[in-house]
Amino acid sequence: MSLCDRTGNMVQPWIEAGYEAVTVDLQHVVPEGSARRHYTMSVTELPKDFAVGAVCVFAFPPCTHLAVSGARWFKAKGLPALIEGLSIVNACREICEESGSPWMLENPVGTLATYWREPDYTFDPCDYGDPYTKKTCLWTGGGFNMPEKVAAGDMFAEATVVEPTLGSMIHRMPPSEDRGDLRSITPMGFARAVFNANVLKD
Repeated sequence: MSLCDRTGNMVQPWIEAGYEAVTVDLQHVVPEGSARRHYTMSVTELPKDFAVGAVCVFAFPPCTHLAVSGARWFKAKGLPALIEGLSIVNACREICEESGSPWMLENPVGTLATYWREPDYTFDPCDYGDPYTKKTCLWTGGGFNMPEKVAAGDMFAEATVVEPTLGSMIHRMPPSEDRGDLRSITPMGFARAVFNANVLKD
């Protein structure tokens, strides 16, 4: 199950392995014929026990009002924006913790460490095979297994660290109506590494 997930990248490896996948997001962009079930709604409307019974739970609350990359606009946005951002994070946190399953909540470097707690892990997409950088924080629980970062050359590695040949391409994206959506796409290398580290194995 994946919350605040427009693309479904995070659950795609699970779908390919035969698991039923559920995503929740305000946007509905599920391709025709997709195997995932999607709820077009805010996570703040969901009951806390929504994810009980899920194998694994992921959450990607919007970082618009929380990431340090937008800190220069915090004062102009005011308290309503901060409250909105934190309320979505808190709804995700409650659903994750109530699930009783392994879970992770993702956000870029921002203010959550101040308002909640320090992240359990950080990573860049190049740590798991996608050749660009974007320092990302993870808060985890329920026995979530963080995939190892393995250097190139290990033929048994579930994911391989690569050189960030594309640099910080996410931060260099030109202004556009969908810039926020494009910047928030989950890297597939990381999604597959998380699947490999947390899938139920016989």
